[in-house]
Amino acid sequence: MNEQAARKGPLTDIRMIELGQLIAGPFCGQLFADMGADVIKVEPPGSGDPMRVWGRGEYPLWWRVCARNKRVVTANLREPEGQQLVRQLIAQADMVLENFRPGTMERWGLGYEELAKDNPGLIMVRVSGYGQTGPYAKRAGYAAIGEAMGGMRYLCGEPDRQPSRAGLSIGDTLAASYACTGALAALHHREKTGEGQVIDASIYESVLNVMEATIPEYTVSNYIRERSGSTLPGVSPSNIYDCSDGIFLIAANQDTVFKRLAAAMGQPGLADDKRFSSHTARGANMQELDGIINEWTKTKTVDEVDQLMQEAGVPAGRIYRAPDMLDDPHFKAREAIVDTPTEDWPDLKMQNVFPKMSKTQGEIRWPGNTTLGAHNREVYTELLGLGEEELKALEDKSII
Repeated sequence: MNEQAARKGPLTDIRMIELGQLIAGPFCGQLFADMGADVIKVEPPGSGDPMRVWGRGEYPLWWRVCARNKRVVTANLREPEGQQLVRQLIAQADMVLENFRPGTMERWGLGYEELAKDNPGLIMVRVSGYGQTGPYAKRAGYAAIGEAMGGMRYLCGEPDRQPSRAGLSIGDTLAASYACTGALAALHHREKTGEGQVIDASIYESVLNVMEATIPEYTVSNYIRERSGSTLPGVSPSNIYDCSDGIFLIAANQDTVFKRLAAAMGQPGLADDKRFSSHTARGANMQELDGIINEWTKTKTVDEVDQLMQEAGVPAGRIYRAPDMLDDPHFKAREAIVDTPTEDWPDLKMQNVFPKMSKTQGEIRWPGNTTLGAHNREVYTELLGLGEEELKALEDKSII
């Protein structure tokens, strides 16, 4: 991949200074970098973002994804000289992104009011566990905690055991995605007014916002959703079923779709059976209906059920893992996964830039750079006009 390649995408005129570390902030920065923004990631000298060493055993490959397309520099934000360097960078940027505990930026003299003195149109994107205000604001907050507080964790897993988790840091990526949405809206506002503003995206509220009707359901009828394993309450059939050689997902809960499923099973009478003839009835008799479908799928292979479902127009599919994704012709046709070779991994692949855009598509220009401070000289000379002696002095004092 080519770090000198021209940036492509709808945000090539936008510069973002990314502070913070781990997932919630950097994933938001990744979204902007993927869309062509010049994202300059600032890391502490000597250690860098912990994501550099996160991964499976000796392979910290997540960094290659979350730091892709970003220029990486170092600056010691705990020292006045490092703070001043970053303040000068932010003065020439459209946005600053941070996910420290609330109050940290202010303690470093980098709060919004101070930064806006140099850059009145600045958009500050702040991602945290609990938000910038409220009694919990200064608590430490990770994705798992936000997922629990936002209500998602309680609903994950089987009903006869402790709540589970999604297997991914979904709270972090949700918060980053909402932060990105807010930042893009703030850019639109600035185009009309010239005004910058602060985006306050918390993990727990990001989770809360995808909790569907759980709050109104409780306020109206005192109903509290419980864990339901692989199903959703009242939605049937929509489950994973056993085949003779594996498992398969069928989602045929709409009336017309269920009729097609029943016909494909060779049991059209199911659609007229009072137990299953309406959405409400199927939801009330979910276990019985799932048992009937499962007895049918067990007599066939995954390929056979897949073929029958496609012919009948019933939403259905396999449960994919990484190798399945890499082999699938639809993934290949849409370039959902692309080659991103590195010096260590010539066959490295990762998920492509998303969403797809018909006129201003972004691209992966390079995976995350593994050299700490790789772009120090480039950024500090280009944007701040520092000379070699100044850079050397800053390095000697561990400021960069």
